[in-house]
Amino acid sequence: MFQTFSEVPVVSVSNAQRRPLPQANWIRTIDHGLPENLLVPKAVNHDYLAVLGRIAPENGVDRAIRIATRCGIPLKIAAKVDRADQDYYNELIRLLIQSNPLVDYIGEISDHEKSDFLSGAIGLLAPIDWPEPFGLVMIEAMACATPVIAYNRGSVAEIVEDGVTGFIVEDEMSSIACIDRLSHLDRAAIRRQFEGRFTVRRMALVYMTVYRSLMKMGESRIKLASSAE
Repeated sequence: MFQTFSEVPVVSVSNAQRRPLPQANWIRTIDHGLPENLLVPKAVNHDYLAVLGRIAPENGVDRAIRIATRCGIPLKIAAKVDRADQDYYNELIRLLIQSNPLVDYIGEISDHEKSDFLSGAIGLLAPIDWPEPFGLVMIEAMACATPVIAYNRGSVAEIVEDGVTGFIVEDEMSSIACIDRLSHLDRAAIRRQFEGRFTVRRMALVYMTVYRSLMKMGESRIKLASSAE
């Protein structure tokens, strides 16, 4: 499709998203955004690690469990299980949860529950093992002023600012090494990073800029075509 319609302009949500399709007519990368006050920091204790999203092999929930267990820190998992991932849950994750008193499987939660859930976390674990094109859960954590520990896959390095909004790591051992450093990060600064980079208002304004640019290009082509006639 991108070869057939090679002149059609395309926007990416990350530079990582472009890698499988270098032939596409990419014109800009625009980060996803969230409504500024959809998720907000809450004044609660930070006493567990968190997993949010889907229980799936590529999201590494088994790795998150091992990381938290090695650190002796409770882990709360707020995630759904899609039908395609039911075997992974039944054959591996369920056993890890049932055999580990540190793990609390909450299940899928709604947006209005996420602020309390994420605010109470020492950090969000995202030990992903696939080329994530964006990763909304990471900016959801930042909206709640919660730092992220994520594997260096896909767009992670474009979203997480290492040492500011979290830590970018390569494996379980480097994740474990960063856990104690989470408390040294400025949670207010994490929220400011979210407000500056990942609000839906900012996203919409950048899209408007792109649309206006494309409209001007279209008008210029029409004028050139008219003058040629």
